[in-house]
Amino acid sequence: MQNLWNDSDVLKPSGGHDMPPELSELVYASRLLGRESSLVMHGGGNTSVKTQLHDIIGNGVNVIFIKGSGVDLADVNAHDFTPVRIDPLQKLQHLYATGERKSDEDIQRFSTREFKHFLYLNLFQLTDHMVSNALTPSIETLLHAFLPHRFIFHTHSLAFLTLSNQPEGETLCREVLGDGFGSVPYIKPGLGLARYAAKAFDADPAIHGLALHKHGLVTFGNTAREAYERMIAAVSALESSIAASPRGVLPPAALPASLPPVEDVAPVIRGACVEEKEPGTKDYDQFILDFRSSNRILEYVNCRDLAEMSRKGAMTPDFIVRTKNRPLVLPAPDAADMAGFKMAVHEAVRQYREEYEAYFTLQKAATGSDACMLDSLPRVVLVPGIGLFGLGRTAKAARVNADIAAGSAAAILDAESIGTFRSITDREAFDIEYWEMEQAKMQKVRHLAFAGKVAMVTGGAGGIGLATAKAFKQMGAEIVLLDLHMDGLERAAEELGGGVLAMTCDVTDRNAVRAAFQAACRRFGGVDIIVSNVGAALQGRIGEVPDEVLRKSFELNFFSHQSIAQEAVRVMKLQGTGGVLLFNVSKQAVNPGPDFGPYGLPKAATMFLVRQYALDHGRDGIRANGINADRIRSGLLTPEMIKARSAARGLSEREYMAGNLLQLEVTAEDVADAFVHLALEKRTTGSITTVDGGNIAAALR
Repeated sequence: MQNLWNDSDVLKPSGGHDMPPELSELVYASRLLGRESSLVMHGGGNTSVKTQLHDIIGNGVNVIFIKGSGVDLADVNAHDFTPVRIDPLQKLQHLYATGERKSDEDIQRFSTREFKHFLYLNLFQLTDHMVSNALTPSIETLLHAFLPHRFIFHTHSLAFLTLSNQPEGETLCREVLGDGFGSVPYIKPGLGLARYAAKAFDADPAIHGLALHKHGLVTFGNTAREAYERMIAAVSALESSIAASPRGVLPPAALPASLPPVEDVAPVIRGACVEEKEPGTKDYDQFILDFRSSNRILEYVNCRDLAEMSRKGAMTPDFIVRTKNRPLVLPAPDAADMAGFKMAVHEAVRQYREEYEAYFTLQKAATGSDACMLDSLPRVVLVPGIGLFGLGRTAKAARVNADIAAGSAAAILDAESIGTFRSITDREAFDIEYWEMEQAKMQKVRHLAFAGKVAMVTGGAGGIGLATAKAFKQMGAEIVLLDLHMDGLERAAEELGGGVLAMTCDVTDRNAVRAAFQAACRRFGGVDIIVSNVGAALQGRIGEVPDEVLRKSFELNFFSHQSIAQEAVRVMKLQGTGGVLLFNVSKQAVNPGPDFGPYGLPKAATMFLVRQYALDHGRDGIRANGINADRIRSGLLTPEMIKARSAARGLSEREYMAGNLLQLEVTAEDVADAFVHLALEKRTTGSITTVDGGNIAAALR
């Protein structure tokens, strides 16, 4: 592993009279470690520095700045480190070291009930940043506090875990790391681990690090650079040892002659890994999928003993709270029998859930825990011949789980090729998964109404389309944005704040539409909500309009909606969890205007298309609804058109745009809100909602 330290890159102090300069070193070193995915992943790892601050009356106070629980080291800043008074923590260490507190019951009570409150009560200060981001001191605070060193770094090096997670792991690690590292057997993080770490240092104060077996690697230093360079040197030695070891070959499994593309596999998996919110409602909590494949991943998922290996557990306890202790392993899909694959996936998920529930019941009884079971669905799915999927309620969570799974796959391959991978026991995994301090990391997240949903919006680069995409994103949906021109899409995606799949797509081209859905399935695993929004107001007197104008209008204003809806239904049926089709129709469908026949005729057909989809696909749990909007500033109703129409009627532009019963201008945001409302209405289908401020002539009834 490359040493990237450069003194000239160390950040300047971040400001604030309470921010000591050594925090700049800590931030710089933490980011270097965090950007190495083989060292830490997504909120993992911990770094700290001991220093002194002054309270409001000028008294010096010894504190430890430690990374907030769950914060990513890769982009950590000085305000992400929580300052905790260190003297009470070291007093606690003294009580246990002298035997004043020592019973197993006392330690257990402290670890499960007192620990969190003890850390909170000893915060030196509670900043606005800590409150707004729900930052709490790391669960490893006591380990850092019980050791005397100024800078302490803790990573979950995959190279270390590859050797540590072996039957003779402690011996293997000692042979590579030498006498410079103390050895700590696996023990649950918290007070117990902190005490063992302190004992290891007391036994040999000359060490400059600790090997926490089946957990992680710790290095110390008087400076951040010293602790960082010791970490890099140790990991480099571990990597070299693994590379030099004789490599075994894992025998591959037999695969079907023809494998389906991932865009056909993902919706099946996504549809099987759901939980109905209430029985019989057909309303599901769903996951976003993140797909990964590489030569290493395929070597792992294609090995003959994958099912057995997958049951050996996680690389490190820190992964369990996100990914569960085991992934779901599926049979290899056969392109010639996708119906059989779908049945096999649902059966595999059913068995996975049964096994998880049995694991929870057994371990809850064995530990005397009063925990309530989390959902029993997998967070990682392994598919021979295809790759792996991370599952999460958001695209970010899915990406985190996929990153962990991909890193673990490579490390487990190394572990199996040089020996035998062996993780912690089910009992130890349960203690971590259902430990309140670990669950607190995940409970910080509050999911919005459309979390786990994927919304595709056509004509999404401006006007109603962009407003609608914003509205769904604000409610937690992942967004697929389609439009004709990439420059407009890029501006729209930037305005939406990133994480958007933006694609050029001519919606009158069926192949382009199919490609857009395939891309959505590859990126997010499927689609749930379609807003078919594209349209153009072609004009002409109906008795004189050329055929090519009318046909062009039907291609865009009717057949594009049909193409989008058909492709959506295909994917939604693969998922089997229903879906929502939303169409931007027009008041022209029921209240035609003179010389607008080329626009109104296909829009009238589209209104009946909405009802036909409601009629034919309600049995599939797919709802179809439409919006009839009028006088919305957009690509259809341009500033030039508004000016001309208002002048022709002898009205001001304001009077023209507010020419409705409410005498209020209707905006693109009003239409977007209506689309969101229809998507939330679980028992509404075949409905056409007017968004026009009131127009009796356009009222449906």
